[in-house]
Amino acid sequence: MPDSSLTVDTLVVGAGPAGAAAAITLARAGRSVVVVDKARFPRDKICGDGLTTSALRELAALGLDPARVPSWVDVGDVVLRSPSGFTARFDLPDDGGRFAAVARRADLDHALVDLARVAGAVVHEGHGLDALSVTDATTVVDVEGLGSIEARHVIAADGMWSPTRRLLGLAPDGYRGEWHALRQYFADVSPRAARELVVWFEPDLLPGYMWSFPIGGGRANVGFGITRDGSYRVGDMGALWGELLERPHVRALLGPDARPEGPHRAWPIPARVGRLPLAQGPVLFVGDAAATTDPMTGEGIGQALLTGRWAAEAILSATGAHGSTPPGTAREVDDAIGARYQAQVEAELAVDHRLAERLLGVLRHRHGARAAVRAAGATEWTRRNFARWMFEDYPRALLLTPSRWHRGMLHGSGARLPSSPTPGQASALTFQR
Repeated sequence: MPDSSLTVDTLVVGAGPAGAAAAITLARAGRSVVVVDKARFPRDKICGDGLTTSALRELAALGLDPARVPSWVDVGDVVLRSPSGFTARFDLPDDGGRFAAVARRADLDHALVDLARVAGAVVHEGHGLDALSVTDATTVVDVEGLGSIEARHVIAADGMWSPTRRLLGLAPDGYRGEWHALRQYFADVSPRAARELVVWFEPDLLPGYMWSFPIGGGRANVGFGITRDGSYRVGDMGALWGELLERPHVRALLGPDARPEGPHRAWPIPARVGRLPLAQGPVLFVGDAAATTDPMTGEGIGQALLTGRWAAEAILSATGAHGSTPPGTAREVDDAIGARYQAQVEAELAVDHRLAERLLGVLRHRHGARAAVRAAGATEWTRRNFARWMFEDYPRALLLTPSRWHRGMLHGSGARLPSSPTPGQASALTFQR
């Protein structure tokens, strides 16, 4: 029978990486946390499945064991093909840590949901939002099959089409994201495709790109992404996909025995951090609900994990032990939480995204993309540092923001996760969400 009188400190809507990170952080601090998600896990999430250094460090802090992620593949170096066919390889550091990896989202997200439960969060799968009402003191959320949940704080981690944002009247009219991507899994790929991560900057896709990422067992995640203002319309992507797969360099990598494993699927990618409200009263928006994806690469798992943690830490910093309300009205506390969270997102993500948007202009043109690849591969120093910069070993715009400078800022160690059960090294370039 549905519980119509459940009261909780924080309700997290959405159990993907952003929601899981928030729930784990709060539950480990002793807060009562309920997570609801309309899906049941494991569930597929259309994604490129790549993990940057930033994402890996967040996963390490959460205590994720790669042994619980069956499709996990570690990445050791970077291979990049320019529009002219020039290929460059970039080594990631070998210091015993991890700088890049690939894992199917169905496996990764399931493991994170399990971690949230172990931390003490109550997770309800298969339950979507029906209604939401915000007052000065609390938020009442009607959840399908559960009844009403009364929460002091709400973290909306419910994706680009966030039902929470819609119920609050904050959904942008007609918004369809800055990128659109298409992905298909392939089995029986060539030995190269089974171990290498390859990204092609196809001239007609710029500033978009095409990729092949290994996911273990002789399989690969293959796809491409385009910007909405690029050469192709979103409606062209299905027909274009067949033509891309027939290009000689793509066929050569995948091999003659490669076969699709299920249909191709497409999805929009939101990348406009700082241009959507991040807080509304007691509600904080994280991950895709906050449109925090990298506008240059389409990567968003690291940003999801970061914003989920930051939202939880903002709540913890502004409230007392066990969630007690400090002096001041509930609205004043909510304003303080929202201001802290928004300031951190602005300081840590928004400036990097603005730089990425400017760099995207270089990649819109064949000559710019070709020059960028050649410049990055010019010397051993540029190859090494390009790989670390691309994989978000440090923030995109670190050199432009002296407030973030610190000793050793360009030479961090890799993420220290437990040893992977499938530690085969792969070659990589850049990751698509």
